[in-house]
Amino acid sequence: MSVEQVSENVDGLRWFKSSYSGSGGGNCVEVAAGLDVVYVRDSKVVGGGPVLRVSQGEWAAFVALTVE
Repeated sequence: MSVEQVSENVDGLRWFKSSYSGSGGGNCVEVAAGLDVVYVRDSKVVGGGPVLRVSQGEWAAFVALTVE
């Protein structure tokens, strides 16, 4: 899998919080779709923490492996 930390501006993206993230402040992941890529960030880091970029195919493979 190829993962890159993003350096471009991602402020205009529409972020979605994982349905597996609870309201208790535990592990929370947000994703946003771009052109041919998916962006992933930690929702607990307010105001611009690191953002990772993976291809749509790599994201689909990851999700397929983690669904029970």
